[in-house]
Amino acid sequence: MTIPLNILGALPINLREELVSAFGNIARNFSEGRWEPSELNGGKLCEIVYSIVRGHADGSFPQHSSKPSNMVRDCQKLEQETQLPRSLRIQVPRVLIALYEIRNNRGVGHVGSDVDPNHMDAVAVLYMSKWLVAELIRVFHDVDTVTASESVDSLVERQLEVIWSIDGKKRVLSEKLSLHDKTLLLLYSEPSSVAEKDLLAWTEAANASSYRRDILKKCHKARLVEYDDAARMVRLSPKGARYVEQNISLSVP
Repeated sequence: MTIPLNILGALPINLREELVSAFGNIARNFSEGRWEPSELNGGKLCEIVYSIVRGHADGSFPQHSSKPSNMVRDCQKLEQETQLPRSLRIQVPRVLIALYEIRNNRGVGHVGSDVDPNHMDAVAVLYMSKWLVAELIRVFHDVDTVTASESVDSLVERQLEVIWSIDGKKRVLSEKLSLHDKTLLLLYSEPSSVAEKDLLAWTEAANASSYRRDILKKCHKARLVEYDDAARMVRLSPKGARYVEQNISLSVP
């Protein structure tokens, strides 16, 4: 998952690159099941987001992020910056405190627990991180409203254990699923339309014409997807999303 750098054009390029890199690490580690690194990278994201909000309050952004001397205290101080919009003054700092707490003080309780909370913590880290970055895009975007909205939507792409994202490709990690269900599951993981050629590559379907006839057109007829035959683009419908949620396991078997 990538975030176009121009989306945060109001920020210095170094801060934008740090933010995109930290968020990308979190999303990648989560998708590959590396729960503990995901938590640690959440701490780095906190430092970057704090530096951005602090710079906005001060009227001058730093060229690089830095770790505050006391994350909780310094985030609480942001609530006194009445010139900031409410989200940057109240909501973002409070999410930062919660995220930083998971990063710093959850690992010590893992050994000997009846249930390992690493996965649960990583889910919290991922979605709090998505919310923070989406909020920065909303406030600082240097693009038109439609583009900014689409960029925020892309951040809520579903992260599924059964889907592995690697080098621009996606793979379904369950060998038991039919081509029909793999297709719907892959579409479920995407926030917008997917090119037919990508679905062919991701599913490794043997024959494009058969795939188009037996999977895409039949799913379109059943209103599980919207298939644009001319543009060769496919999008999951609400009915298709319900099918996935009710019939397909979203975890690795």
